[in-house]
Amino acid sequence: MSAGIPYENARQRYRPGMAATLRADDVPVDELLKAYHPDHGPHARVTLSVGIDRGEPCQPDLARHLQANALIDDVDIAGAQLMTTDVLVIGGGGGGCAAALTAAKQGARVILATKLRLGDSNTVMAEGGIQAAIGEDDSPQLHFEDTLRAGHFCGEPKLVAQMVMDGPDVIRWLIQLGMMFDLEEDQPIGGNLMRKKPGGASAARILSYRDYTGLEMMRVLREAVDLDPGIELWNRCPLVELLSDERGGCAGAVIYNLEWRTFVLVRARAVILATGGAGRLHLNSFPTSNHYGATADGLVLAYRIGARLRELDSFQYHPTGIAYPHHLAGGLISEAARSAGARLLNGEGERFVDELKPRDVVASAILRECAQGRGVERDGQVGVFLDTPTLEIEHPGILAKRLVTLRHLADKCGIDAAQEPFLVYPTLHYQNGGVAIDKDGATNVPGLFCVGEVTGGIHGRNRLMGNALLDILSMGRRAGAKAAQSKEWVMTSRAGIGHVHAWQRELTLAGLPLHVKAPQLFPAYAHFDLRVDAGLRASARGRVIGGIR
Repeated sequence: MSAGIPYENARQRYRPGMAATLRADDVPVDELLKAYHPDHGPHARVTLSVGIDRGEPCQPDLARHLQANALIDDVDIAGAQLMTTDVLVIGGGGGGCAAALTAAKQGARVILATKLRLGDSNTVMAEGGIQAAIGEDDSPQLHFEDTLRAGHFCGEPKLVAQMVMDGPDVIRWLIQLGMMFDLEEDQPIGGNLMRKKPGGASAARILSYRDYTGLEMMRVLREAVDLDPGIELWNRCPLVELLSDERGGCAGAVIYNLEWRTFVLVRARAVILATGGAGRLHLNSFPTSNHYGATADGLVLAYRIGARLRELDSFQYHPTGIAYPHHLAGGLISEAARSAGARLLNGEGERFVDELKPRDVVASAILRECAQGRGVERDGQVGVFLDTPTLEIEHPGILAKRLVTLRHLADKCGIDAAQEPFLVYPTLHYQNGGVAIDKDGATNVPGLFCVGEVTGGIHGRNRLMGNALLDILSMGRRAGAKAAQSKEWVMTSRAGIGHVHAWQRELTLAGLPLHVKAPQLFPAYAHFDLRVDAGLRASARGRVIGGIR
């Protein structure tokens, strides 16, 4: 990366309240992405050597996790407590809650296990809003077309169509649960929902509550789960391995209870993975906006048991992550700011991109400015300005009334967002690809369902703002309903980790090391070692359990 323009020099060129002219740019989008987006370049992907998708491209850091050995052997879980349920949901974010609530409503016995605590997820961190085509000038057809186009037409049309058609009903469901949404200005209680236009969309379609929509959503979902007698909640219980039956189906999971420091085997007629993405693996050495538990656990374990994956070389880098101060690097500044009119300026005071283009385009444009020396350098951090002072001048009071989270973030950064622009740089934000699913979230592995960011096929190779929250609720409810039917299924007679033994043989034949283990469970800087925490003895050949080494 080229050195940027010194911060003080850039501030002297910056004029709050002055409408910067958008610089002419005739570089085709494809060329911009290939030249600057992290998904491209000579070292952007490798070929998988093992598993059902061997021969397919994958991001190199993620490939090391997917092609790793299991954390446990049979001896580690011998004598572990055994429990049974109809539906086991792994993950306490929006997708997991929606699945659990729907399955329980249909009479299934549900255990919801979450690595951290209920609600500790990317859902609660979602600020911008949720998309749903409810306006008179909008339609599910337009939403469908926008989603496919933004994803470079790599999304599965049937899955996209289903999601956008579910949109209005999802909003009604949330309102019935008690969720609040912003209303149009000067509207009395019961007025029309306020709609905003997200980047890459053809109509105003974002519904939000201030700039902490995900927090408000998780408030009502968490309350609903807590009050549902059909859901047994297990906090601080990460997934360590899936259980397989004699036919190769998924028959439950091995859970590690962090409080008791013991393993629990859960036999289930259906398992729903809602484990989120991979941001805390810091792919391509990027900072991340993701929550602490986003370490690709579900993706690793689904692949090991035989689930097909797709678009494993595609990730979203949100354009506006915090670049300065360093200790907050990667923290998210919601697209709500750009949707409201905040502009991006380089160190020369130029506006260099339409801020409401799709996220991959805007992120690549920022990376180009920094690479070509037009970024802003401050104490070794490089980025561009997000012009919030001009936004406040043009819309007095917007930071206090609509962008509340943004103002709090500015306080953490030690700035007044009405007087000083943020320094921003792209942050690893979303896993575009994942486990391949059908219309009910079912995978090719019998008994295994997946919802939300752990899946692929809906967002293609780039996700629109607000589609993630719609995705997790649309597919979460559908997967929960389908999995609830499992209460009529006969539970298999055997369940264990036989697929792990087959996986180890495959690793050996491919010449891959057995001492490299996954999933990581927590970021590397957590220094968590499962074997030490659980008091397990290492085998003679040695083990590395805390993550990829």
